[in-house]
Order: sequence, then structure tokens, then C-alpha cells
Amino acid sequence: MICFPNAKINLGLNIISKRPDGYHNLETIFYPIGLKDALEIIPSDCKESYRFFQTGIEIQGNADDNLVIKALKLISEEKEIPPIDVHLLKKIPFGAGLGGGSSDAAFMLKLLNDTFSLGYTVSQLENKAAKIGADCTFFIKNRPAFATGIGNMLEEIELDLSNYFFVLVKPDISVPTKDAYAMVSPKQSEISLKEIVKKPVSKWKELMKNDFEPSVFKKYPEICRIKEQLYELGAIYASMSGSGSSVYGFFESKQELKESFPNCFVWTNP
Repeated sequence: MICFPNAKINLGLNIISKRPDGYHNLETIFYPIGLKDALEIIPSDCKESYRFFQTGIEIQGNADDNLVIKALKLISEEKEIPPIDVHLLKKIPFGAGLGGGSSDAAFMLKLLNDTFSLGYTVSQLENKAAKIGADCTFFIKNRPAFATGIGNMLEEIELDLSNYFFVLVKPDISVPTKDAYAMVSPKQSEISLKEIVKKPVSKWKELMKNDFEPSVFKKYPEICRIKEQLYELGAIYASMSGSGSSVYGFFESKQELKESFPNCFVWTNP
């Protein structure tokens, strides 16, 4: 069976406080977008429990450390999974604040559950996803959500941005999440993102902030320039997603912008 794990963007991101466990409490809105990987599992006659094949954007490191394999091993602790070949076609850039790895893991949980009729409920899958990563839980239901805690406490919201033309730009820069958090100063937000997102998108520029931007832009001015350029090109709202390095913009009409960002990964909604 095959599935297509999608990316997400963050609409606003407020770092509220640092927790005793070293993590940070935050608030953000996760919104799914149509940029997708492809993930397939096929029954195998190999002697090993699995074989992992990865194409597309190259992922560095040991295959056993890939979140897809961590999801497989997590399920295998409770259920008997026959030998499988796992194929991952990577299209979502990493180090971009798009949650690609978390999405792959969450979709792997769902794919295993469906393929082998394991009987896990949505709630049980969410609990398992939370063990893999903070934002993995979001991709189980994969619907717009207001997130708090470390990004694992979700409240679904009604939000439809399909009428806007969406442009995502990622320079050849990866921002380590740990470094991004080390550069921010937590503070309580003055107005909840749940209230801001109810306002017209044209009002978001003045109200919706990403607390990572000041420090990340200072260290990586190229990322700041992309946001400025999106506004110059007519975006009604633009922001860095998560801790970076991708930047997105919403436009009221279709734009041809790939040539405006040479040497960058550029994705637009159909």
C-alpha cells in the first residue's frame, strides 16, 4: 500500500515559557499543505524484518534513525508485522520547519494500521505518534489545529485557506531546531492565535508573529530577505514556518515566482 505524507506550516508561533524538562511551552496553529512525500510498504521475502529504500532528497544518517523506521519498530513492539520493504520518496525539504519527518512517521503508523488491520483507534495512534515527536500527533488527523504544550496538545479549528495562492520558498539553509530555541526569549503572548486567525488574512501581518524570526533572521539574513521579497511581490501575509528555514506567502491571485527565487526550493499550490 502507498500513502502520501504531507507537510504543514505554522501560522504564528509564540514561545510561552521554558519547561523544567528543558522543552518549551508554545502556541501555534498547524495547517496542512499539499507538498507531499510518498511512502509505500510492500510484502517482502527477505530474511530481515524490513528493508528500507529511500529516494528523492537524500537523507543523511543511519536508516535505523529515520522516523519511519522508528514508527515501524514502535508498532512491532506490540504487533507482529511480516517482513516488508519500505520505500520513501522524499520531496519535503528537511530543516525547513515543515514537519516532513514527523509526517512520514505518523503516516507510517496509519499505513501499518490499515495494511495489516491492526485495530488501533485514532486516539491510540495519536498516543503512539507523541512518543516519536512533538508534532507527529498532528499528522494523525491532519486537520488545522491550535497547538499548545510542546506542540502535542491539539484543538481542531475551522480554517480554510484554499482560496489563496500559496508560495513556499526554502533557501539552501537548514536551521537546527535546538539552535533556534536557544536563541529565543520566552514570553506570554498578548493575544491568542485562536483570535488572530479569525480575522481577515490581510490583518495577520500586524498581529501574527513567529517568535523565532528575530533571532533566525539575524543569523541568516537570506531568510529575512525572502520574507521581504514575498511582501514586495504582493503577498498579503508572509512568515517563516516553525523554526525555519522555509518562508511562505499567501497571495490573492496566482503568481509565477520561481524565477524570483533562484537557487531556492520553490513550491506553489496547484
